Amino acid sequence: MASQEIEALTTALSRLPGLGPRSARRAVLWLIKRRDSSLLALLEALDAVREHLVECATCGNVDTSNPCGICTDPRRDPRSLCVVEDVADLWALDRAKLFAGKYHVLGGRLSALEGIRPEDLTIGTLIERVSQGGIDEVVLAMNATLEGQTTAHYIAERLEGYPVRITQLAHGLPVGGELDYLDEGTLAQALRARRPMG
Repeated sequence: MASQEIEALTTALSRLPGLGPRSARRAVLWLIKRRDSSLLALLEALDAVREHLVECATCGNVDTSNPCGICTDPRRDPRSLCVVEDVADLWALDRAKLFAGKYHVLGGRLSALEGIRPEDLTIGTLIERVSQGGIDEVVLAMNATLEGQTTAHYIAERLEGYPVRITQLAHGLPVGGELDYLDEGTLAQALRARRPMG
């Protein structure tokens, strides 16, 4: 039997996505064996993130600075804005290094079943960003789910009166698929094949 503290660590790790109880136990054993190097480094990294983590007031990304590194990067094209449901989707697209513009994180998607309404998301902030001008294209990079597509259509309707080109990712994405789990080749193809909505 492991001590109460080790069990607590195992339980905490098993709650992470992709880790069940067995994987968490293996991770804990690995950390214990390397406690002088890996465990200390992990603790310091977790503490640094806890201490400095903020949400970007401009786009909704999670970073250690506000505004985030993407929003302040002068190499990014401010005329192109990619709208995503979640920070994980932003990170997946940015990791592929295929989109050179800026982002906007909605914080979820519309869902009647879950009671998520437009005012529960950052759609108002998105409209505000577009209304300030300087944005030529809005890429709606919603997940290929019914809720994701409903959200994309709602946003497209709200942006109809603004002089922006509205595009969305190609429907080559698997139905029910989420951006964070797609490989870079699939993401590249979807971004290249984006098309106007409607």
